Amino acid sequence: MVITRHLRINLEALNNIFEIFYAWTISTKMIVYNYLMPKNQLATWIAMLAVIVAAWFYLFYQNWQMTSLPMSEMWMPPSETFAWKWIDFGLVYLMWAVMMAAMMLPSAIPMILVYARICQQHTQAIHPFVSLFSLAYLLVWLVFSIALTVLQWQMHGLHFLSPMMDNQNETMAAIIFILAGIYQFTPLKNSFLQNCRSPMGFLLTEWRDGARGSFQMGLKHGSMCLGCCWAQMMIMFAVGVMNLLAMALITVLVLIEKVLPIHQQYFSKTVGVLFLGWGVWLLWL
Repeated sequence: MVITRHLRINLEALNNIFEIFYAWTISTKMIVYNYLMPKNQLATWIAMLAVIVAAWFYLFYQNWQMTSLPMSEMWMPPSETFAWKWIDFGLVYLMWAVMMAAMMLPSAIPMILVYARICQQHTQAIHPFVSLFSLAYLLVWLVFSIALTVLQWQMHGLHFLSPMMDNQNETMAAIIFILAGIYQFTPLKNSFLQNCRSPMGFLLTEWRDGARGSFQMGLKHGSMCLGCCWAQMMIMFAVGVMNLLAMALITVLVLIEKVLPIHQQYFSKTVGVLFLGWGVWLLWL
């Protein structure tokens, strides 16, 4: 009875949130449709927004399950590597795949919208090619999620992560932060970041016609973004895999680094100093 009542209260709260979000979406759609965005890009914008919202909703739902349900009623990854079954790998992979979509798709929106506009100017069918570009971009992160799943499997076996997927090894967390901080200063990071920050420059140098070309460009852009941001994604192992606040902060960090008109080298180095400082502080605990 207590669980049922608690679930009903949460569902009522979620319903209120959805009503507010629906009203906001309708009003935003009208403003964007009538004043801000070309009509042929509206569907692209709404589709990306829907994927992002759905991904974040799934992550919030997973977090709610972990914090609200009794231990006996929730799924948790096994603590030993030999105890993992295919369903465990599948659920962990799904979690990482959704997380990558939620965290990385927002910063890809400018590139996708610029590509949609160029497709229109080239009189190509805008929606199929934009969809292929976006799917290829996400495919890169879906493949990366396989590596993250395997890495999490090993970390559980080494008892670096708890069954609740929280970090329980400060040395490991410190090493992750220090490595992420060092990477912020490397020429490789800067090269990938410059490509991610210049949608028009990327499309002018990497343009390919047709459906195959759209897919190839999406893979190339996704690979550049992976090279730019993989170390920041690894930080989730240091702060707790299902830490929603950390997810949001890293998402904003990536968005600022890739999209906002700032001096990216100064910002990246500032972030690197913060990561290094955090890592050193953890070592001294």
